[in-house]
Amino acid sequence: MADGTVHTLFTPVRLASVPLRNRVFVPGHTTNFGLHNEPTPRLAAYHAERAAGGVGLIVTEAIRVHPTSAGRSISLGSFTDAGIPAYRAVTEAVHRHGTRIFAQLMHAGRQANGDATRTAAWSSSPVAWATGAHVPHAMGRHDIAVVVAAFAAAAGRMRRADFDGLELHAGHGHLLQQFLSPHTNRRTDAYGGSLDHRLRLTREVLTAVLAATDLPVGLRVSADEFLPGGLDPDAMVEIVARLREEFPLAYVHVSHSAYHGSYTLATQMADMSFGHAPFRHHAATFKRAFPDLPVLAVCRLDSLPEAAELVAAGEADLVGLARPHIADPHLVRKAAQGRHHETRACLACNQGCIARVEASLPITCVVNPEVGAEREWAAAWRRPQRPAPPRRVLVVGGGPAGLAAATAARRAGHRVTLAEAGDALGGQVTLAARVPGRERLGLLTRDLAAEAYATGVEVLLGRRITAAQVRAGAYHDVVLATGSRPRPRPLPGGPPMLDLWQAVAALDAPVTGSYVVIDEDGGWAAASVAEALARGGGRVHLVSPTASIAARITTYSRLALFSRLADLGVVAHPLRTVRAAGPTTVALTGPLTGPELEIHDVTAVVDAGPSVADDSLYRQLDASPDGPRVHLVGDANAPRTTLEAVYEGRFAGAFLGRHDTPAAVQVALAY
Repeated sequence: MADGTVHTLFTPVRLASVPLRNRVFVPGHTTNFGLHNEPTPRLAAYHAERAAGGVGLIVTEAIRVHPTSAGRSISLGSFTDAGIPAYRAVTEAVHRHGTRIFAQLMHAGRQANGDATRTAAWSSSPVAWATGAHVPHAMGRHDIAVVVAAFAAAAGRMRRADFDGLELHAGHGHLLQQFLSPHTNRRTDAYGGSLDHRLRLTREVLTAVLAATDLPVGLRVSADEFLPGGLDPDAMVEIVARLREEFPLAYVHVSHSAYHGSYTLATQMADMSFGHAPFRHHAATFKRAFPDLPVLAVCRLDSLPEAAELVAAGEADLVGLARPHIADPHLVRKAAQGRHHETRACLACNQGCIARVEASLPITCVVNPEVGAEREWAAAWRRPQRPAPPRRVLVVGGGPAGLAAATAARRAGHRVTLAEAGDALGGQVTLAARVPGRERLGLLTRDLAAEAYATGVEVLLGRRITAAQVRAGAYHDVVLATGSRPRPRPLPGGPPMLDLWQAVAALDAPVTGSYVVIDEDGGWAAASVAEALARGGGRVHLVSPTASIAARITTYSRLALFSRLADLGVVAHPLRTVRAAGPTTVALTGPLTGPELEIHDVTAVVDAGPSVADDSLYRQLDASPDGPRVHLVGDANAPRTTLEAVYEGRFAGAFLGRHDTPAAVQVALAY
């Protein structure tokens, strides 16, 4: 779609009494930037950066209204008046840039993790959200009254903290949806059974919230739970219609999914495998049903031009981009200034955002390592009053770590040469992006390479650098980003062995036969190659010596991956190791799985085992008593992921020859 349609997003719009300068909003998304369930200056700076980037509206992440929903101390909550000043600091930081901000109120219900607080989760019925999860407490009438009062009290506090409006979260399988849905609500009292009864808690909460404050109130819903016996778009349209008859809803924010241990959870944070705007039809359904009610659309709207399609087509009034705003907080401002081409693209990889939330860590971003340390990085980019003379810098390696280092060093004012041994920039990311379904990874190095050229980095392709050349170059600093390489492990007497690089290359030809993929890493490398081989027509066995397949992939992506692998007939073998049992046969054995299992007629075995750092140049330079300062980044430091590679490259390039702010940045990222 042509960027010309983007102008439709820059027209003003109102949500009840609240005017917005444009139709783009940042939807609620967990950051884990809280402390003791209250906002921190770190959270205020995070939202302020996006407000400065030009967005019209920010909706906070879920603010838990009661301690039974707290889960962990780094989430947000509103349990007492003591937190009002901290919330006011957030609203002031956002208002300073002309952006409006709504507070999202929520009770997580059955998925509130009570391990930290030693509390039982509350829900409509004693139904766990996943196999093996804690069975929640089925709420009694007193519990329900406590939660209703808690919603009202939190709403009043948000008004006193100067929020512009409220969003009541009745989606994503949280408590209100647990009462709304027949999949989770098994009650036989006045709060269960008929739709009218299942609506009772949401009605009571809306009544209490609207009585407690004069702020406009919007409703976030899941249009489809993607669960057997669950809520679907027709049911949700009826629910919203009934609520509209009774309450002055400012808008309906249309999302989807339920927090359930199955495919539905993966749709909530749809990764790159889902394709563009896979759920836009949900917003369109609600817009047709409620033409006079503002409809907010969300999920996998990857860029402003793509999001503008929905507004131009009359399918939504506002469009929400969460992960794209994590990747580039200034995407609205850039587009308004005709600089859309400068936007850093979100990869929809889920690696730095929801994967870290799942691990109870603060979010970051593969393409934007400054997330969560906006204040500290802003100070880092400010030139000292007495700037040091520019340094002459050589960066060896044109993958994500090297490109990030080169551009950061140029921004810091240094003279930078980047030498890449191959004939193109991108490193192993270019290889990974060749795997079907993982193409968006290529956007990372596309954007980094464009920035390198735009900032004036001298780029030398086809140039393999030796230690002698480094010593003769009179460089002040050398950043080594030489990456990693597969570590061949033969299988004597067995089928042919392919490393990951060879396996990806083999995807260019028709796939036939049977393949065994060994996954010791638990990341995307083995899983995506296994999926690609199966999608190409191969018979695939995915083998892991660990107790879980793809263990390092976030649950939000893994559940969709498992669904695809099952549809493709991929057979998973956890707790198994591989040994040769003949030229075309492998045997699988394991500590808990009984007798060996033999797989016959194997075309090849793909070894997706650990890589080894390509650090020979570093070893040579490190052995020398003199020469330039050497900085080792990315996989050359230790084989990991693009998340660490880009961060280490950015950090090394930004702070060459400086010692004034690096510690502040690292401390900000640590908690």
